[in-house]
Amino acid sequence: MAEQKKLLRALAGETQDVPPIWMMRQAGRYLPEYRATRAEAGDFLSLCYNPELATEVTLQPIRRYGFDAAILFADILLVPQALGAELWFVTGEGPRLSTITTEADFAKLGPVSDIHETLNPIYETVRLLSSALPSETTLIGFAGAPWTVATYMIAGRGTPDQGPAHLLRQENNPLFEALLARITEATIEYLSMQIKAGAEVVKIFDSWAGSLRGEAFEKYALEPCRQITDALKERHPGIPVIGFPREAGDKYVGFAKATGVDCVALDNSVDPEWAAAHVQIDGCVQGNLASRHMVTGGQELVDDTRRIVKAFGNGPHIFNLGHGITPDADPDNVQRMIDAVRGG
Repeated sequence: MAEQKKLLRALAGETQDVPPIWMMRQAGRYLPEYRATRAEAGDFLSLCYNPELATEVTLQPIRRYGFDAAILFADILLVPQALGAELWFVTGEGPRLSTITTEADFAKLGPVSDIHETLNPIYETVRLLSSALPSETTLIGFAGAPWTVATYMIAGRGTPDQGPAHLLRQENNPLFEALLARITEATIEYLSMQIKAGAEVVKIFDSWAGSLRGEAFEKYALEPCRQITDALKERHPGIPVIGFPREAGDKYVGFAKATGVDCVALDNSVDPEWAAAHVQIDGCVQGNLASRHMVTGGQELVDDTRRIVKAFGNGPHIFNLGHGITPDADPDNVQRMIDAVRGG
């Protein structure tokens, strides 16, 4: 039963003795079984668009660790591709996209109504997962937040400071805001289709929210998240939403109330005791163990895990990393973390 799922209980505001656990990027390169399946697919994008293989890699960490949630295997840049941007991956360097820096570039993008033709395999993966997951495991769908997706579409790649996006925002704000609006609309449609296909929770990843300051954060990180959350909750009453404005710092405070999200995911730059006092007072929080512990292990991993569980123990909490697990992580350290959370 859905109401018995630990993750959904946390999102509904329940404080639990043992918090539910999952990890960002839990289906990934640190697992040998993932690497084997990716090799079978041929490349990363082929894996994303193959429902059977994407289902398999989503299930792998559930089989191995018994996480309380599975997150759909996909990528935040599938939305720009569905809008008409060219997308490819360079081995060892990451994604590349055709850039949107002029009105002519923007005019080449397709309408939001056309995205589902490209994204239908993703919805099929959600449907397959919905029936394949253990009854106690929650299925999380996701998308990138408009600001973060826009930074890639403007620069054509990941950048250390999101400089190209900030430059366009300042020098051609009407174009920048038109792009953000198009992404926002597409994200609502994409997540709505994931929910229809069986996603029980959706998460909005704003990986580069921390580079927005002051009013820009309110306008381009908080406001799009609010628009997406409002639209999804209107269409799908009761659907929980997790927001992750990474490196938001003191902007985490009040984020849940301002956007309507049911849970705020925290990066590991914020102190858990501080977050418990200032963020968790508004509802569920998720996080926030440093990903490096999955590489280094040892007693520090156990101690920091227990500290986080204790800090958030008086309110609703989902245990997670403060960022995605890295390819050089030791799978045994993941089990040590789980044991530390669950008291093993």
